[in-house]
Amino acid sequence: MKREMFEPVDLDRVRTTPLKGRKSRVALSDLARTPRKGASFREFEKSLPGLLAVREMRALADAVARAARARKTVLWMIGAHVIKAGLSPVLIELMRCRALTALAMNGAGAIHDYEMAACGKTSEDVARGLKDGSFGMAGETGVFLNRAAQLGKSVGFGKALGSTIAIARLPHRDISLLHEALRNDLPATVHVAIGTDIVHMHPTADGAAIGAASFTDFRRLCSVAGTLEGGVVINAGSAVLLPEAFLKALNVARNLSNRVRRFTAANLDMIQHYRPNVNVVERPTALGGRGISLTGHHEIMIPLLAQSVIERL
Repeated sequence: MKREMFEPVDLDRVRTTPLKGRKSRVALSDLARTPRKGASFREFEKSLPGLLAVREMRALADAVARAARARKTVLWMIGAHVIKAGLSPVLIELMRCRALTALAMNGAGAIHDYEMAACGKTSEDVARGLKDGSFGMAGETGVFLNRAAQLGKSVGFGKALGSTIAIARLPHRDISLLHEALRNDLPATVHVAIGTDIVHMHPTADGAAIGAASFTDFRRLCSVAGTLEGGVVINAGSAVLLPEAFLKALNVARNLSNRVRRFTAANLDMIQHYRPNVNVVERPTALGGRGISLTGHHEIMIPLLAQSVIERL
């Protein structure tokens, strides 16, 4: 009978090792506990399992609190969804305790920030408006944003918008991130890709002004990036624009001084994308520091992170 080329292995010869001597990644101390009814947030956080995303969230909260206490830069870069998810009050509170010392947003974020300040509501039904060409055509939004772009050519889009919201005394300006950043003397920048925002469809739009205002803010972001040593950068909800702008800003900062080497970089989003993880989390921390990626809904993750930081402070 022809011998099989691959005979079944005889497992009697396999070597085993003692369980107690094996290094394990989960222990009793890591397990979740059910907090008592009426427990404080601190007790709730301690009841979570000390594993996986909880471990990363705690590390990020530690880093932000440490940076806040040391008066280091904590840069938040946000997509428009963070504002639409109702999180402006949370970020404003972080400004007050120095857990947010610099802010960057895209053009859509600025639009939602203005509309909330102006009339306490934002986010239209795109599909409905697209049928008759009325999508994005709110006149006040176009006039306000495009006027701010004209004013922002020298001072930057974010500062111009914050100032204009203050001067206009918009009824809900206390909920505006740009207004509150200005009031707290914090840098706030707006980064625009021309043709991507609703106000670019309006007759008041001036591409040169929009470009100049946004370019001034890019240069300001370069300045912010130059202060990140020992600090934190968090990207929340921007898949392309802000990660790209941040990578270039960090490169400029290192080109000018090369003193920005160690900081914590985190990406918070519902889906992990290539650019945030590579341009914010991985490449910038290759010289030191720590990169963290957390996946989940902003309306849950950001309040949890914020409260964790506040408890530490």
